[in-house]
Amino acid sequence: MTLEGPLLALAILVLRIINYAVGTLRLVAIGRGLKLLAATLAAFEALIFAIVIAGVVQDLENILNLTAYCLGAALGSWVGMALEARLVKSYVIANIFSADKGRTLAEKLREAGYGVTEIIGEGRDGIVVTLRSVINKREMTRFTRLVNDVNPNAFIAVEEARGVRHGWLGTGRGKTL
Repeated sequence: MTLEGPLLALAILVLRIINYAVGTLRLVAIGRGLKLLAATLAAFEALIFAIVIAGVVQDLENILNLTAYCLGAALGSWVGMALEARLVKSYVIANIFSADKGRTLAEKLREAGYGVTEIIGEGRDGIVVTLRSVINKREMTRFTRLVNDVNPNAFIAVEEARGVRHGWLGTGRGKTL
């Protein structure tokens, strides 16, 4: 049985959403070094893509199918990011550089339940306190707000943490790994 008209466009839309969502999760698996999962998701992603593209290239003048293809990619990106945020526990390393209020900021972050390591260094204009904290990515907004409340001039650089084990995890709730 062959799908036609609006039903084909709907199938293209749904499969493209799934295709992009799977692609997003595959990229997370690659970033975490999960080779088998990444390869399995890649195969599934390729299969879906082949099915979808076959429905589109059979009639490139069909605006409904082309629109469904493009809209499915956009919605699939959004769905993939939402799935990643909900299903994947990820951590970031927040680096805060403060020429003033560094010690105060470290104390406030610790009071809020974050683990913080202080490093004293020298910058262009003198002594700088560098604070490092590993936190759950979902905590980043709350963490940044707290930093800005104490020191709006602090420079914050965030990097992805590929893996976390042992020590004090800065979740704002104070949890030991």
